[in-house]
This record gives sequence, C-alpha cells and structure tokens, in this order.
Amino acid sequence: MQFLIENIFLIAIAFASGAMLLWPLVRTKVSGPALTTLQVTQLINGKNATIVDIRSPEEFAKGSLPNARNLPAEKLKQGAGVLKKDKPVIVVCANGREAGKVAAQLRASGFNDVFVLGGGLAAWREAGLPIRT
Repeated sequence: MQFLIENIFLIAIAFASGAMLLWPLVRTKVSGPALTTLQVTQLINGKNATIVDIRSPEEFAKGSLPNARNLPAEKLKQGAGVLKKDKPVIVVCANGREAGKVAAQLRASGFNDVFVLGGGLAAWREAGLPIRT
C-alpha cells in the first residue's frame, strides 16, 4: 500500500498514456477508418464512392472535392435519405476533426462503408488535388 501512495503520480501517468494509445483504436471502430488522399482517390475511381462534405454551405461554395454533395452536419438526419447505403461514403470536413462524428452517425444509421478523409479538405488542397469552386 505504501508503494501505491508513494508512486500515485507515476501510476496516473501510466494509465493516462495507455488511454491515449488506445484512443485511436476506439475512434476508428466508431467512425470508421481515416483514409489518405490517395486512398480516397482510389475509392472514388474504383468504387464510385459518394463524397459528403459536412461543412456549411458558405464554406462549401468556396471550394470542395469534385462531385461532392454538401450535407451540413446539423442537417445530416434530414439529408441522409439521399445517400445510397450500398455505395461507399467518404465524409469530408475542413480539417478531418468533425467528420468522425458524422461518420459514426452514418454507421449507426446502417451505412457500412463509411470513411473519413484524414486531414479533411486541407489535406486535399495540400496534396494539390483538384478543387471544385
């Protein structure tokens, strides 16, 4: 017992670091895998994936992936009916942080092949890939 009391700070750090190591695994299970720009391009070309941009209409109008549909995150429930459950869905946001939540919602609604563009539109632009304006 004395050992635990003397080393409580080190034990807390060990638990916290273990939780941080497990977090990416938990997040991937819920939201689906985050894909690179190359993997997204292959999925679009190979399986005709649907691209869902969850940014606001104003942000979407400033530029998006080619053939992307604008379905803002707050309107997802009303607009999810236009998506086909038998096609892969790629969720895109500005930087890759918000897309995971929407991907998890789509998975909960019965979509099986849901992916997130890792890094979002920022990664797409950085890779020099085409932007629809």
